[in-house]
This record gives sequence, C-alpha cells and structure tokens, in this order.
Amino acid sequence: MQLFVVYQDDHAGNNMATFITKNMKKDNGIYRGKDFDLLIIPTPVISADWLEEKYSYDGFIFLSKHAAESGVLALTCHSTGNFSDAKFGGNNRQIAIPHSQFQKSYLQKLWEHKNDFSDFQITIEATHHGPTALNKPSIFIEIGTTEKQWTDTTLCSSVAKLVVEVIKSKQKFAPVAMCFGGTHYPEKFTKEIIQGKYALGTVIPKHSLDFLDQELFSHILDRNSMVKTALLDWGGLGQNKQKVLDLLSQTNLEVIKL
Repeated sequence: MQLFVVYQDDHAGNNMATFITKNMKKDNGIYRGKDFDLLIIPTPVISADWLEEKYSYDGFIFLSKHAAESGVLALTCHSTGNFSDAKFGGNNRQIAIPHSQFQKSYLQKLWEHKNDFSDFQITIEATHHGPTALNKPSIFIEIGTTEKQWTDTTLCSSVAKLVVEVIKSKQKFAPVAMCFGGTHYPEKFTKEIIQGKYALGTVIPKHSLDFLDQELFSHILDRNSMVKTALLDWGGLGQNKQKVLDLLSQTNLEVIKL
C-alpha cells in the first residue's frame, strides 16, 4: 500500500489530491483507497521525515508544485536526498531510498501522453532536498512552473489521472542503476528512464560530486541496495571523474558510460 502525501498550502498538490480523492472516503484524517491512501499534512512535504513515526506504508509519493527560476514549464519527478547541508528539508548528507520502478513507469506513462502536455518539458531531476530519513521508497511528482500551472485544475487532474493509472497497474520490473554526473535536469538519464532498460536509483549531478567521499558513497550504496549498475554521464563528470571511477572500482557494480 502506497501513501500519497500533500502539503495543505501547495496548490498543485491539492489540485492533484482533489482529483485522486473524489471517490475515496476520509477516515481518521486519511483518505482511504484500495490501492493507496492519501494524506494532507499541515507542514511542507520536504520536511516530512516524521511520517513513519505515525504511518506505516510500503512507499511514499509526494505530490507537489515545481518551481524554477528559468520559468520553463515542466512536469518532473525525482528521488530525494542531500549530498551536503540540508537547506531544504531532510538531514545533512542523507539520501532517501528511491522509488525506482514507480518512477520509470510514471515517466514512461507521461511520455506516452506527451501530446497532451506539448508545452511542457518532461524530465527527471537529480536527487535533491528532503525528506531523507524515510526507510521505504519515496518520490516527488511535480507540476511546474508558475502559479498559473499550479492552479490549473485541468492540468493537475490530467497528471493525477496518469499517476493513479500507474499505481493501479502491475509494476514492471526493470534493473536499477545509480547515476553520476550531468546537470540538475539530466537529459541522458531522462532518456534512459523513458527509452532504455534501466530504472534509476539515486542521481548525483555534476555539481554535487565535490561532496562525494567514501562515507557518503557507502551510505548511498546502502540506500540503493537494489542497484547493480552505475550509469556515468561521461562528459558530465567534470573534475571528479577519477574520484567516481575509484569509488566504483571498490564495488561489484557494472559501469556503463553514456
């Protein structure tokens, strides 16, 4: 059983929640369903590290707005984690467990319907922000990028409909790969998740590789226990290319250069 989680003051999240809960009954503060429940919380979802103190589920799916200084319209999804200081929820140098199979199924479903979202970039984001302490898989599903999109009930309902279709369908299993390098919106890894064979674990962008050391690397491996492969954006590793190769050489992971 999965739990959808929404912050009460997030317009995009609430609009998605309104669609999802229209045939659900509320019981003890939680909307109950056959395949999933939904919870609206009074505090930001990026700081929801406390959820497992009160609720027991197999995974957590956070429905949220997406904001970007560029203003580029985007439908995104990503795993969470902090490679250095926790500036936006979660804990310092802590990585959440990725919801890899759901993420691949969702992005592929979104891509199938890309003509319905022709104004939007469909992309993953690199791993960032909180929560980080949950011990079950989690993912952010986001709609961006301005108030106009967050309050567009038709748009939010269209995205929510696809999310529900994915969660109700039988999950396909894909091998999972950790990712190293690239930008915050990593084109090579987005292409892999849509068109390739791999689902994705933690995605460590080029700008976060400076913080990668043995301790953090070991922690990331622990939180990605399903991973058998490392995908490298070979042209997007910067000055840390050799460090990444040295760390990976200590493991049994297959290394693939993209």
